[in-house]
Amino acid sequence: MANGVKIATIGGGSSYTPELMEGFIKRYEELPIREIWLVDVEEGREKQEIVGAMAQRMWDASPYDVKVYTTLDREEALKDADFVTTQFRVGQLNARIKDERIPFSYGLLGQETNGAGGMFKAFRTIPIILEVVEDMKRHCPKAWLINFANPSGMVTEAVVRYGKWDRVIGLCNVPVTACMGEAELLGVERDDLIYKFAGVNHFHWHKVADKKGNDITEALIDKLYEENESLPANIHDIPFYKTQLKQMKMIPCGYHRYYYRAEEMLNHGLEEFKTVGTRAQQVKALEQELFELYKDPELNYKPKQLSERGGAYYSDAACETIASIYANKNTEIVVSTKNDGAVPDLPADCVVEVTAQIGAQGARNVAFGPLPTAEKGWLQVMKAMELLTIEAAVTGDYGTALQAFTINPLIPSGATAKRVMDELFLAHKKHLPQFAETISRLEKEGLTIKDELARQLAE
Repeated sequence: MANGVKIATIGGGSSYTPELMEGFIKRYEELPIREIWLVDVEEGREKQEIVGAMAQRMWDASPYDVKVYTTLDREEALKDADFVTTQFRVGQLNARIKDERIPFSYGLLGQETNGAGGMFKAFRTIPIILEVVEDMKRHCPKAWLINFANPSGMVTEAVVRYGKWDRVIGLCNVPVTACMGEAELLGVERDDLIYKFAGVNHFHWHKVADKKGNDITEALIDKLYEENESLPANIHDIPFYKTQLKQMKMIPCGYHRYYYRAEEMLNHGLEEFKTVGTRAQQVKALEQELFELYKDPELNYKPKQLSERGGAYYSDAACETIASIYANKNTEIVVSTKNDGAVPDLPADCVVEVTAQIGAQGARNVAFGPLPTAEKGWLQVMKAMELLTIEAAVTGDYGTALQAFTINPLIPSGATAKRVMDELFLAHKKHLPQFAETISRLEKEGLTIKDELARQLAE
């Protein structure tokens, strides 16, 4: 790093890349980047070229001399990298459309990181992240892996548990969004509040104190019911039951709506499925608009339309984490990392999402302590589901996948759930080589995909 920092971004053709560039430009004085390598697959070549050119324009418009490279050769991009960021989506948005539409076609929730769709995203993503880790062992063994690829917690767990790679931090913009929104609600600066988070990615709770150390969580809960809570753009705003939050004395993340208000969230999702299209279909239209903007040779800054994509504060999480490791800043950030006792209700060796100080050695967790009865039960079930999902992704074992489906709280067990799982296997055949034997069996049995659009995308 003597001559500046090299960053490699896996999934460089993502529409989020300008957000990442903005964050790096803002932090250049403390993170002197020399070059950034964007790497993608053949299917993402056109998008990567468009966004790569825009990324270079953003740097050229800054006071800093940074070169942006684009390549389809992952090993070339990783060579001697100091930090590797991951934001890839295996199968791109068409895969997410299948993840959503197939469950909805049977009356089950279809969602990017929760329920059946989230599990199949893990099945596709985990083998690739493990390949990336093996490449890193050869080409940049001292690099840090900063993972934003969803489902972020499960992907990070797979890196630690099966990749045997500890220099990894998993990130999500949801905690940042909550902190920023709550500070605004209270009329204070973010730094005036002290946060403690505990749980797993997209399934965590937090407590808040003022800068004198007084717990203000219950007062904040009251305030949340006076005004609208800050939510990611991709979560429908159905309020939690206030009495439930008062009982737990914590604030759940926005994604808990899929569990605490499952009926209402499912009904909303089904209504969109039948009318305007699922969230993935909406995002696909938004992405087309974004990439048309990115083609403009005069555009050298992040357009405001990107905030509608659902990734607000992405760069504040990813770039600040990298800057904190590089400069040993010990900044407090919510990350997915090895538990090491921070959440005593889960094993020490599993990955949790907690508040941590980020410095040169990675994450030093802030201990949260035991969770209340209901939250402890929820968390242990969710972690068991995650571990089964990861094991199935690595082994390709059908029985393990079925076990994961059966324990998932958003999937009613039985024949319908098994049918949805089988159709998703067929739909994602190209990206699930570890399940080749299972998929061959399903094809011989004459299984077909019920939803017409999902079937067309799978062909």
